[in-house]
Amino acid sequence: MSLRHAVLGLLVDQPASGYDLMKRFNTSLANVWPATQSQVYGELARLADNGLIDVAAEGPRGRKEYTLTDAGLAELRRWLIEDKPEPRRSSVLLRVFFMGVLTPEQAADYLTKAAEQAAADHAALRQLQDSLDWTAQGPLTANGRLALEYGLRLYAMQEEWAQWAAGQIAPATG
Repeated sequence: MSLRHAVLGLLVDQPASGYDLMKRFNTSLANVWPATQSQVYGELARLADNGLIDVAAEGPRGRKEYTLTDAGLAELRRWLIEDKPEPRRSSVLLRVFFMGVLTPEQAADYLTKAAEQAAADHAALRQLQDSLDWTAQGPLTANGRLALEYGLRLYAMQEEWAQWAAGQIAPATG
């Protein structure tokens, strides 16, 4: 996924300023695709230059409200349908492959910390789930709930796996 498509997707339902988009990012996509304010504003400029969004309104202090163009919607749909999923990368698993250079204690400690991080991430998503109004209608709510459920299940699996893996190494330390 690219930031480009995330911004286009967030503009599908309603126009938004850069500030509004950052608020939407922080309450939805930040858990799967984080972005900084400077990245979002830079992407808005590129999208406007490429005709994928338009400035629908300008307000005080240079505030611009952006709207999706037909070309922008077409690009978002093309990306959703045609692009192949990006290859998966996992810094955790990359480290696992090279844990042979660690002592068994260091390897087990790393995996224990990975389990703790997954548990913390899982708890954060549960807190987010409890804080949102899931009765609101709209594709971002419905699809956001699907993405949230994916994250909940993924973090639960990562925690379980890391605990198991640490147990596989721990007997070698005794």
